[in-house]
Amino acid sequence: MEDSGAALMPVWRANLAMLTREVGAVTRLARMMTFSESYMKLIVSGRRDFSAEFVRGVEAVTGLPEGWMDERHEAAEVPPQARAAIAEEAPHARFRGTAHPVRKAPVLRAEPIFGQRTSSRLDSGSGPAQAGTARRTAGTRKIRDLAAQDVRKLERHLSMLPVEPAVLRARIEDVIAQAETDERARADLEGRLEQIEKHRELLLRHISRLHALLTRQGDEEA
Repeated sequence: MEDSGAALMPVWRANLAMLTREVGAVTRLARMMTFSESYMKLIVSGRRDFSAEFVRGVEAVTGLPEGWMDERHEAAEVPPQARAAIAEEAPHARFRGTAHPVRKAPVLRAEPIFGQRTSSRLDSGSGPAQAGTARRTAGTRKIRDLAAQDVRKLERHLSMLPVEPAVLRARIEDVIAQAETDERARADLEGRLEQIEKHRELLLRHISRLHALLTRQGDEEA
């Protein structure tokens, strides 16, 4: 997460909590943002950080002016169109981004140019060994960064499904309500839908944890 995002995080979180204070607002906003209810609750409760991209998405989806979330507001200051959008679950835009915080850009460190004599240890023959270690470290870092990028892509694809979970649930509920199915078939439909939502959320948590482990290893080496 960028430094500016870290500084604004308390303000963003306070505004988000205020916007979802009404009963059911968390669920409605989650569906508007195409996130699961459990994931949105983790964000609102402070157990999951989020990115500036997510904040701008909340503004766009609810009809808030861009940058509105960057300043602390009271409930009375919420624009009527944003309040109505959440209450009626009527998004002004479609969010296709991710809530995952952006990793800080790596800090570039000055390294001796290959072959440059920087100390008596290099003169004594330790230079080639150190250069080989540096190359191996750089190669390992590159492989890890590529793996982290692939993990992020997988997370993004799972967050941008071709069929929104809320739409799928509504379709299944229509089938249950109108089709002449027995109780066993109806329970099977409901159970499988719940398992799909549960395992998708579980997979997202595992992917997020995997990305955190990869990036943390890189930060420790740096």
